[in-house]
Amino acid sequence: MQKVAVIGAGTMGNGIAHVFAQNGFSVNLVDVSEAALQKAQQTIAKNLDRQVTKGSITEDVKTQTLANISLHTDLPSGVSDADLVVEAATENINLKLKIFQDLDQHAKPGTILATNTSSISITKIAAATKRPGKVIGMHFMNPVPVMKLVEIINGYATEKEVTTTIVALSEKLGKVPCVVNDYPGFIANRILMPMINEAIYSLFEGVAGVAEIDTVMKLGMAHPMGPLQLADFIGLDVCLSILNVLHDGFGNPKYAPCPLLVNMVTAGYLGAKSGEGFYKYTAGSKDLVVSDRFSR
Repeated sequence: MQKVAVIGAGTMGNGIAHVFAQNGFSVNLVDVSEAALQKAQQTIAKNLDRQVTKGSITEDVKTQTLANISLHTDLPSGVSDADLVVEAATENINLKLKIFQDLDQHAKPGTILATNTSSISITKIAAATKRPGKVIGMHFMNPVPVMKLVEIINGYATEKEVTTTIVALSEKLGKVPCVVNDYPGFIANRILMPMINEAIYSLFEGVAGVAEIDTVMKLGMAHPMGPLQLADFIGLDVCLSILNVLHDGFGNPKYAPCPLLVNMVTAGYLGAKSGEGFYKYTAGSKDLVVSDRFSR
């Protein structure tokens, strides 16, 4: 397995392409937007420069990594020779089902089709193809070049040898694979999202402020980032989407998203990517400033 196609040139897609290319794989990065592809290439180059500055890689490794990546706006040509396809498009079920129908049509019969979804059913995605046994979840964590975990999710029909192959591949990338089964939220988000939701409820009910909630979890529980800051980093719209998947999948009210989260997403306060969530974000500044809406 030497040829990999990555679908989607956003934050996760460019990180996944970076990691595969740095480990010697030939990578086709595929996106419908030429601008997104150019931005992804620039991001990868900047991240490689940071690694060179830190001494974790050499200039030669950076050059070879960039040479290993080719850009494609046409999906059929981008996946036709791939041994593995990793889909990292927007977390939208209808979009993913359409992409997997197209991948099934244009990828080689033996090609493994993986999805980086953080919550959508692997079994449902696999059912959109004629090769459900070759479909698997490969959930990388952000930022991909730094985070060691890959959550590997077996769909109901995923073949055992496919799982074995993806586990070995993840280890070759220097990652730590954890295999789980296909239930709403898998493991990472089934545990993480209720914690974030409870933190938002604690703010909503006036139990404590933004900074206090995050400080308790950072200093008391040794979390590197508080749950509200982490929610901003993930994207409040993404958090809401995953909570809705959990709520719909289990039918349990404990997964119901906090009304405050719903209101913030409706109003466009999505966290770091929109410039404001529980904190305010200013370009070029690393200061952690609580949003005026939550100032105490």
